[in-house]
Amino acid sequence: MKGLKGALMFAQSGGPTSVINASAAGVFIEGLNSELITAVYGAAHGIRGILNEDLYDMSKEDIKELERLKNTPSSALGSVRYKLKDASVDDTDYKRLLEVFKKYNVRYFFYNGGNDSMDTCNKISKYMANSGYEMNVIGVPKTIDNDLFGTDHCPGFASAAKYIATTIMEINLDAKVYDTGMICVIEVMGRNAGWLTAAASLANAKGLGADLIYLPEIPFDVEKFVKDVKEVCKNNNNKCIAVVSEGIKDKNGVLIGEVLGQAGARDSFGHAQLGGVGAMLSNIVKAETGFKTRSVELSLMQRCAAHCASKTDVEETFEAGKIAVRAAVSGETDKMVCYERKAGDKYEIEYKLLPLELAANTEKTVPLEWIINNGTGISEEFVKYALPLIQGEAELEKEDGLPRFARLNKVKVEK
Repeated sequence: MKGLKGALMFAQSGGPTSVINASAAGVFIEGLNSELITAVYGAAHGIRGILNEDLYDMSKEDIKELERLKNTPSSALGSVRYKLKDASVDDTDYKRLLEVFKKYNVRYFFYNGGNDSMDTCNKISKYMANSGYEMNVIGVPKTIDNDLFGTDHCPGFASAAKYIATTIMEINLDAKVYDTGMICVIEVMGRNAGWLTAAASLANAKGLGADLIYLPEIPFDVEKFVKDVKEVCKNNNNKCIAVVSEGIKDKNGVLIGEVLGQAGARDSFGHAQLGGVGAMLSNIVKAETGFKTRSVELSLMQRCAAHCASKTDVEETFEAGKIAVRAAVSGETDKMVCYERKAGDKYEIEYKLLPLELAANTEKTVPLEWIINNGTGISEEFVKYALPLIQGEAELEKEDGLPRFARLNKVKVEK
């Protein structure tokens, strides 16, 4: 609805990224400058913060600190993994959200996250509309997994990809200095979509990449993996660098970590908590070859490495936050901000709006035709797609030689 006057509520959800706060900065700064927005609130730990009325008054923050959010990693307001049940099954949370929104006259709601977060945003949007409460709801995307449907790429992916490629280049130089055998298995994040693992091919494009790359889009066979590693070692001075996605699965869709005997816990969305498959595979090839092996799990580093962020990623993400507010104020609702790449040789994007119900719970995977060499390599098409996204260096402010990240006051809103 156009012309709504009231407060803005913003919350972050899911796994952090090195640029998620850039979109927060865009939302806060644009919101504080809007004549229709009477107050700007940030919720602590996503939806749970709203349910608990654990809110921050963002107008109490120094504008310079809000600007520093652009280059501050992680979720400044705190994140959450909280699954809303369908309102038809249990509307308790929805009634509470409506109660809080009415109490603070919230007319603009923005939820910042990935697939599950867009599902949450979609459910809230539909419930508020069906309840007759006038409020514009916009999803602000983020996910290093790059698997949100309807957008050319996702905020956070490029910076993570840049860190992964850079780290692999550095590991490549280090792992091959000795005249003895060395096998290095590098584990990269990615449950069902292998975009991050594919980023290893950016290092390959510079001649310092991986010998083998395995994505979750292709069934993984442990015996074939050992054979692949042995073949590389045979032709490469007994040295091999293999990059595997944490989400690799066998032909039956079972996680390799579970196949090898490690069944992890599950989060509130029912997703298996991943990690550790690289170490398992490293132990297997060590036993099979007798060579020295190292397992490297990039883990949290790939999603919080603001020191290696892509300037393109930072600026696009900041702008996406501002676009979200402008769209809501102009009357748009029940949409997610997304990127559309313009045709032509020069890299440019346009910001579009996609219905939330299309974005929610739909994963975008790496095209199978981009996976080559019998499932062990990535084609040039991916490099052409990803290389423009990692351009530029983030303008990271330093203090005594170390990063100067945002320091928010986090002034609580009185209940």
